[in-house]
Amino acid sequence: MCAASSKSESLLVTARPELNRRIDQWLDHLSDERRLSDKTLLAYERDLRQFLRFLTNHLGGAPDLKEIAALRPADFRGFLASRRRDGAQSRSLARGLAGIRSFLRYLERRGEVNAAASSAVRPPRQARSLPKPVSSKDAIDVTSGDLAMEREPWLEARNAAVLTLLYGCGLRISEALSLTGAMAPKTGTKTLRVVGKGGKERIVPILPAVCQAVEHYLKLCPYAISPDGPLFLGARGGPLNPRMIQLAMARLRGALGLPDSATPHALRHSFATHLLAGGGDLRTIQELLGHASLASTQIYTEIDSAHLLSAYDKAHPRR
Repeated sequence: MCAASSKSESLLVTARPELNRRIDQWLDHLSDERRLSDKTLLAYERDLRQFLRFLTNHLGGAPDLKEIAALRPADFRGFLASRRRDGAQSRSLARGLAGIRSFLRYLERRGEVNAAASSAVRPPRQARSLPKPVSSKDAIDVTSGDLAMEREPWLEARNAAVLTLLYGCGLRISEALSLTGAMAPKTGTKTLRVVGKGGKERIVPILPAVCQAVEHYLKLCPYAISPDGPLFLGARGGPLNPRMIQLAMARLRGALGLPDSATPHALRHSFATHLLAGGGDLRTIQELLGHASLASTQIYTEIDSAHLLSAYDKAHPRR
């Protein structure tokens, strides 16, 4: 059974044993075959358990497979309305409905329910928020490693190397910290194989600046880095916790006077935005980011358009 199936007391609800077994099997399916992260699995389970708690009150007793199969669109709308009254935002409601639909589609493939009722419910409309990249100058300042924010030079070099990977290659923190010693970009390295969400692999080009930052870190690191072990280490020699990079970025924000939106993940947004502004092809950027859908990448065109309009408003003589 997957780690996410180990439920805390807050997640347990009254449900018929057969239904609980199906939930465990569904979570194992998502973990083993869909290869979703533990964080995603916990979110899906939490949302489903909230739905089951609602059904327990709504139906007057613990739901079973037969009652799940008999649900109508009005039942799902009632759940969403209940969550809205409790203060849930549209994004949370949409994610919760997606998790419930995933479970019902799993049961449908087993021939146990018809998932059409949940599919008939439209998810709440979400306000579209644009990513907030940092400027190219600020990104270079953040990744330079010149501000001496750490107590030891090797820690400064480590942070700079990780942040340079995020900005120079468009990696997520989890992707950068999953690199092993054998994968370390060095002089002459042209590409890097990255394992992203869902175990999907992609190839990204490596800039000389990335190789230089990683080599500087390797030169100063006081610990031996094994080929099969993590490339980036914590202060005591263990695997680096992503929280340390987030805290390092927070200190850099303060030193450089950057807004709170200047997070490590914002460097990935900056990678995409700056490539697009420089004439990069949207499909290529999609591949470099590892987006499954082009729609996820197209949001950067809106950032670029907003920037152009802002510049136009400020500079045009007839403004």
